[in-house]
Amino acid sequence: MNQIAICGGRPLFGEVTISGAKNAALGIVAAAILADEDVIVRNVPDVSDVTYLLDAIKDTGARVQKLDRHTYCINGSTISSYVVDNNHIRKMRAGYYMLGALLGKYHHAEVALPGGCTIGARPIDFHIKGFEALGAVAQQGSMVRLDAEELHGADIFFDTVSVGATINVMIAAVFAEGRTILENAAKEPHIVDVANFLNSMGAKIKGAGTDTIRIQGVEKLHGTDYMVIPDQIEAGTFMAAAAATRGDVLIKNVIPKHLDSISSKLREIGCMVYEYDDAVRVTAMGETLKATRVRTQPYPGFPTDMQAQMAVVLSTAQGTSRVTETIFESRFKYVAELNRMGADIKVDNFTAIIEGVEKLTGAQLIAPDLRAGAALVIAALAAEGESIIDEVHYILRGYEDFVEKFKGLGGRIEMVDSEHEAEKFFLKEKMIG
Repeated sequence: MNQIAICGGRPLFGEVTISGAKNAALGIVAAAILADEDVIVRNVPDVSDVTYLLDAIKDTGARVQKLDRHTYCINGSTISSYVVDNNHIRKMRAGYYMLGALLGKYHHAEVALPGGCTIGARPIDFHIKGFEALGAVAQQGSMVRLDAEELHGADIFFDTVSVGATINVMIAAVFAEGRTILENAAKEPHIVDVANFLNSMGAKIKGAGTDTIRIQGVEKLHGTDYMVIPDQIEAGTFMAAAAATRGDVLIKNVIPKHLDSISSKLREIGCMVYEYDDAVRVTAMGETLKATRVRTQPYPGFPTDMQAQMAVVLSTAQGTSRVTETIFESRFKYVAELNRMGADIKVDNFTAIIEGVEKLTGAQLIAPDLRAGAALVIAALAAEGESIIDEVHYILRGYEDFVEKFKGLGGRIEMVDSEHEAEKFFLKEKMIG
């Protein structure tokens, strides 16, 4: 079982290049099967969630060719099965995008119920409601089954803003006859990216990035060559790491506008954040950071996927901070781990009350989910002493070369496969000093 071993207490310095956006890539590679021609997708992050989804696409009979580490050619003309079910797909949520893609193209889909991180109840009711409005009949058991004689445009209002449902119904509606309007749609950058990708194939989608998306159905889509946007959350994670370790890091291959809410909070607590055309630099060298209030919101608000990383930064900021989670109800599982490192955090309903401490200390830790796992890596890098993090498969779901990128910034960090390997790493670091 892989673990991450970390010797903390040193600021991070240098440059890091951000990979393609996982959440955009998942929607895009699923939607690629809508075309019966070659679709080239570039800047695909090499993470397990994307790999598992590509394997599921292969299982349908579609052609999936890996051109290089980050580039795939997908062709949906050879699909022979509308059933998506394997052990990997049951462990990830993004498999549900195959529902929208298969329903849209073939009017039939059967997909295993999604898994993923245990950060709270995340039913697919809004997805099903949207599919039914388009004309599908849904059955749910261990699998979700959708059938439709035909798909027709509809006016669909999402009771709650849902990123997954917005993408999924948008994919299905591309082939629906007439016009579909999605109201109270999510506005995240990866929704815009999926819409831009579909439009590059011949879809007619307007309004992505606003709360009203209009889709005019088309008869078919053609091939395209498309590049996935940079990952907003990976960029934010390295921004938080620079702040937590009181370092100075240039984060390259980003869209600074996507990071506005994160940049704003880091400036508010005392970091210096510089923006360039396709990069941001975060420096907190010698700074005394101060407390603040954070409330997660749908984009363009502060991302729920950055909540745990920001809490780590605030754990050593002066004063009392409050971090309120409004999206997922079980996203504070990392708090017990941080408190074991010397943090002073109490959770009251959906708010973490953080009393800043002078320092964190290393500990044996367990990653409870993807983003919390990344946050614990940041905490261990900032802490004095040695840390070992278990259950790192969560982290590998969403971050490419995570350990290697931190090494490139001077982090003393290593992926190990046993306690013996961890002890060797710690001994080596002690000898180096």
